[in-house]
Amino acid sequence: MLEIDGHNLALEDVQRVASGREREVRLAAAARSAIDASRRVIEEALEGGEPVYGVTTGFGRLSEVAVPPERRLEMQENLIRSHASGFGQPLGREISRAVVLLRANSLARGNSGIRRQVVELLLETLAHGIDPVIPEFGSVGASGDLAPLAHVALCLIGEGTVHGDVESEAAGRALERAGLQPVRLREKEGLALINGTQATTAQGVLATLRAEDAIETAELAGAMSLEGLMGTPTPFDERVHLSRPHAGQITSAARLRALLAESEIREAHRHGDPRVHDAYSLRCMPQVHGAAREVLTFVRQVLQVEINSSTDNPLVFAEAGDVVSAGNFHAQLPAQALDFLTIACTDLASISLQRVERLLNPDLSGLPPFLAGEPGVESGFMIAQVAAVDVLSELRVLSHPASVDSVTTSANKEDHVSMGMESARKAWRAVSCLQYVLAVELMCAAQALDLLKPLRPGVGVLAGYELVRQHVEPLAGDRVLGGDVEALKRLVDEGAFRDIVRGLAGS
Repeated sequence: MLEIDGHNLALEDVQRVASGREREVRLAAAARSAIDASRRVIEEALEGGEPVYGVTTGFGRLSEVAVPPERRLEMQENLIRSHASGFGQPLGREISRAVVLLRANSLARGNSGIRRQVVELLLETLAHGIDPVIPEFGSVGASGDLAPLAHVALCLIGEGTVHGDVESEAAGRALERAGLQPVRLREKEGLALINGTQATTAQGVLATLRAEDAIETAELAGAMSLEGLMGTPTPFDERVHLSRPHAGQITSAARLRALLAESEIREAHRHGDPRVHDAYSLRCMPQVHGAAREVLTFVRQVLQVEINSSTDNPLVFAEAGDVVSAGNFHAQLPAQALDFLTIACTDLASISLQRVERLLNPDLSGLPPFLAGEPGVESGFMIAQVAAVDVLSELRVLSHPASVDSVTTSANKEDHVSMGMESARKAWRAVSCLQYVLAVELMCAAQALDLLKPLRPGVGVLAGYELVRQHVEPLAGDRVLGGDVEALKRLVDEGAFRDIVRGLAGS
């Protein structure tokens, strides 16, 4: 069972809950106390008759409108219904579960003035697999991810739809089947549920973890290509990288040395090779892959703080009894970080495809054109490369940063927004695109290694090659390759190649 307190949630915890491997989540004792204390502050403010944004007033541009006491509960539920106006394709169920967990964790900090039973109902939905359908469009990344989170809150009041095993179903029916009662929201609670960055960060966390796996796969794919091209591992000498001690570069070089250890292919051309050094796509793998590692370190740090933050408005500080209206819902930092993540994915795909070009171009490789058995009669991997270049073009478009955009909304009250949700959507798609490119490189590199038999590659390269061959047969005559690419992409996504690399690295 996972306990949350709003302070100690890890990215890997999010992944476990999102995937359904962990369903039981509960509030830590300290969180229960903090939530109760913040609720008392709201109730005391109501008794004192002082104006509080979103509690006794309207929202956004309507914050100057006082709401009479007898209509305040109606206002909270109206807020949910009106804001649950997202549209487009639903986010995946895995992302939906991550959104729910992150919203509950933020509320667990006790800065939101919400009743504990509302947070506990969020956690009960996770336990019972009542996962809200959240449309992809509806947030500009400021004032919170309003529409996406409103679709979550809608399920808590027994409305909206949730994911089913085959198709979506009514949230009220799913709650009833689980023996759960919809909640009647009280003052501040509707606002507390939808003010936050959790739809952005949920996608960002899961994309980041997938990207970390993809970087490890890129090391293995690159090492396989280097062996297939009979390149040299000399540039990965530890002394070279300690002389320019970026942590990511040092790690990448160490990974490559481990993957290439004990290579018979290397020994076969160690002496008498006229090449002084290899092309940049081989020689500079530590510098390029290492740069992506540095980006992901930054993104992870940003998201680690963000998922353990209070991001709604106004915030309640129970010790002082204060309710402060501010702007923690603004997702500028996560938006910029996730834009950076997409850029890193694009560059990894770019260098991967340069290695594929070297494998398939006989003028560069010394291997048969397109690695075909009978070039001319057969086209080999020609169109697999073309399709991967199509993917790279999409990545380059995705790399335009969403976080530099801002469109005024809400009658000019919200006059600078982050577009964090778009940054997150792009990052999620960018990782999938990178996985396809790496799948193509793995497939081509394995074919090149077949052509060098009986020479054996390095220990890690051999393990990667054998994994490829468990799922994709050598190319012995032209065939449809799409299924092979999809199979390898699934392995990349599942972390199968990552496990080989990290196993060698001892991490």
